[in-house]
Amino acid sequence: MGIRALLSEPLARYIVQQQQDWISRSVEVQEKWRGNLVRKALHTEFGKDHFFKDIHSYSDFKEAVPVHDYEDLHKYIDKVKNGDEDILWPGKPLYFAKTSGTTSGTKYIPISRDSISNHIDSARNAILTYIAETKKAQFLDNKLIFLSGSPVLTETGGVLTGRLSGISNHHVPGYLRSNQMPSYETNCIEDWETKLDKIIDETLDQRMSLISGIPPWVQMYFDKIIERTGKKIKDVFPDFSLFIYGGVNFEPYRAKLFESIGKKIDSIELYPASEGFFAYQDSQKDDGLLLLLDTGIFYEFIPVENYFDENPRRLSIGEVQVGQNYAVIVNNNAGLWGYSLGDTVRFVSVNPYKILVTGRIKHFISAFGEHVIGEEIEKALRYAMERHPEVEVVEFTVAPMVNSENGGLPYHEWLVEFAVEPNNKEQFVADVDRKLTELNIYYKDLIKGSILKTLELVPLRKNSFIDYMRANGKLGGQNKVPRLSNDRKIADELIKINRQ
Repeated sequence: MGIRALLSEPLARYIVQQQQDWISRSVEVQEKWRGNLVRKALHTEFGKDHFFKDIHSYSDFKEAVPVHDYEDLHKYIDKVKNGDEDILWPGKPLYFAKTSGTTSGTKYIPISRDSISNHIDSARNAILTYIAETKKAQFLDNKLIFLSGSPVLTETGGVLTGRLSGISNHHVPGYLRSNQMPSYETNCIEDWETKLDKIIDETLDQRMSLISGIPPWVQMYFDKIIERTGKKIKDVFPDFSLFIYGGVNFEPYRAKLFESIGKKIDSIELYPASEGFFAYQDSQKDDGLLLLLDTGIFYEFIPVENYFDENPRRLSIGEVQVGQNYAVIVNNNAGLWGYSLGDTVRFVSVNPYKILVTGRIKHFISAFGEHVIGEEIEKALRYAMERHPEVEVVEFTVAPMVNSENGGLPYHEWLVEFAVEPNNKEQFVADVDRKLTELNIYYKDLIKGSILKTLELVPLRKNSFIDYMRANGKLGGQNKVPRLSNDRKIADELIKINRQ
């Protein structure tokens, strides 16, 4: 065992001890952070505008700080981008993380000197927690690859600006830099396909033991390696033992990824975003993600069914319930206040507080009153794939079809790129549809009432999603296609690409 692996074990035990301490005081810790954040921002422009001096309780906080999205905070962020200080948080941000918004164009999310540790330490702790549980640390002594965006940073109002993954690249601990892949020069390549070929050139003959990235882009990496070598990943990288991922639900990709690897390996799911690093899988024994309650973020939760109310119910951590879907609201030590992430989560445990990410609050289909959410379509697809083990899915998205070319009842159209198609397409569709009717009573009623007909499946040609992302300038990095939408913008463009 090498020096990195040896030194990681006592540090892993220490991190887990710290973790157990704040887990045992979760509600108290969250209340502490609420108070600390308000006191620190008391004299900022946002704090003065929202009378932080009069906040003494969570009730006061909810009264003073409304739920915001990026557009609502735009006027404050514009001032920060212009170089003004003490606007949302004392001083200036350390970074702006640039991210694409669905309605706001490019978003500039502040990361402060206070909040950067949330991003960096949480990623480190996810790995150390894994080591503490499994006693597996040898992977640290071989090569580690992080498929990420470019680390090249620009400036906005005197603030360094770039993609979160690129920013994080500048904070990789020194003891890991010597075995981090790819090289800095390769990581700076902007064109994803050129970059991927170069990454393969650099890594093909290396002792790769850890691979991290968003599943569809990791799959592209694997596909190109298999195409070049004719070998499974386990034969190219026999030391590969740990896969770390986040950004999308892993289940639709699991079968094809592990088929490409050729063996079962451990994996760790992360829940990072530009607005904060929120949770990670702390055990190989269950899929729940430990919500990080002591890293500078005060969380609030709105029951999904209340989200679009004029004054939605906002709950602190001590008020949430297992099994309920919530929209996540964050307040952090970079100056985001009452900020709606747009994500939905479901608690699977409250001792400790563990979640599953279930979708996006604005990514749903309710063209006919069915309100089908991402978690439901992913579960329905997984159900069908379990009954058709030959099936391998590359990517998919779902959209409503209100006016079909041949008339008839409307339906949900599933656009799926298969690596391996079902042997019995009709039964596969029936299995997906049956599970969806079990999961969503509104969808079931619409089917039974002949308002909707059974979903239709449209198999897409190879690389349809890649071509769609390329056409929209979002190929590679941290970008992903929404799993479902309430209009046909994405679906129609995919169908057009599929016919080319």
